[in-house]
Amino acid sequence: MKFVTFKSGAEQRIGILDDKKGILDIVMAGKATLGRDLPTDMLSFIAAGESALADAKKLAASADGWVAAASVKLMAPIPHYKKNVFCVGRNYKLHIEEGARARGVAVSFPTVPEFFSKPPTTVVGQGDDIRWDSRTTQQLDYEIELGIVMGKKCTNLAEDEALSAVFGYTIVNDVSARDVQKAHGQWFKGKCMDTFAPIGPCIVTADEFGDTAGHQLVLKVNGVVRQDSNTSDMLFNCAQIVSSLSTGLTLEPGDTIATGTPSGVALGMEPQAWLKDGDTLDLTITGIGTLSNQVKQVA
Repeated sequence: MKFVTFKSGAEQRIGILDDKKGILDIVMAGKATLGRDLPTDMLSFIAAGESALADAKKLAASADGWVAAASVKLMAPIPHYKKNVFCVGRNYKLHIEEGARARGVAVSFPTVPEFFSKPPTTVVGQGDDIRWDSRTTQQLDYEIELGIVMGKKCTNLAEDEALSAVFGYTIVNDVSARDVQKAHGQWFKGKCMDTFAPIGPCIVTADEFGDTAGHQLVLKVNGVVRQDSNTSDMLFNCAQIVSSLSTGLTLEPGDTIATGTPSGVALGMEPQAWLKDGDTLDLTITGIGTLSNQVKQVA
């Protein structure tokens, strides 16, 4: 199943997304069809676990009230995170090589996942602008990534049990200011500016997404393909990432992990084609959908 957060008038709602039927408001359908209140936000819905999923499946099969997806404004599936979005750096071989080449350093491959994070203020949703302040950066870049959305509170997960704690998957654009990254000597500052983490358009449940290997990732800028790869090319797979991150660190329902980007970023191009005002980005991962945003210069 696919789940979304959307605006109905001034209110935020959560819904089931069906590619043919459209969107079904879970709360309204729950009252009308099941005669009870269901969670009203995505974090609460994920935390409610199997019972909430079972109710959603009943609603998807029998409830009325579907509306066209184009008739509502989609938001990030989790619009208001309680903590930072976790991210993995350098997790696709060719991306590691292009990054080293662009920086004029020797290629080295990490032996464990390299983590950083992006604060909640970076998160925006489908159709929202990526705000570019040209006083802050002249090297605005993109990164398509598969996002893991956790479904349970957990710590110290073994690899063979890690994916059982996952609720589903989404698309993350790890927008980056490369010059700021370089100036600060680490990833965080250049990746933590407002609107630098478009996420969406939905969360697809783990059972529907299936094996995390074999999903194609394609990013286009103004309709031209820049990144085209496959999750099978990850250096560390999703189970390894979740297991490593959970070691000594409690993960909670809704926590999201961006799993790294493949080659094709602007940093690795010759010449480097940085994003500019008005550029449209379309990020597609098979089994999830397409996340679209536009760059808007604010200064």
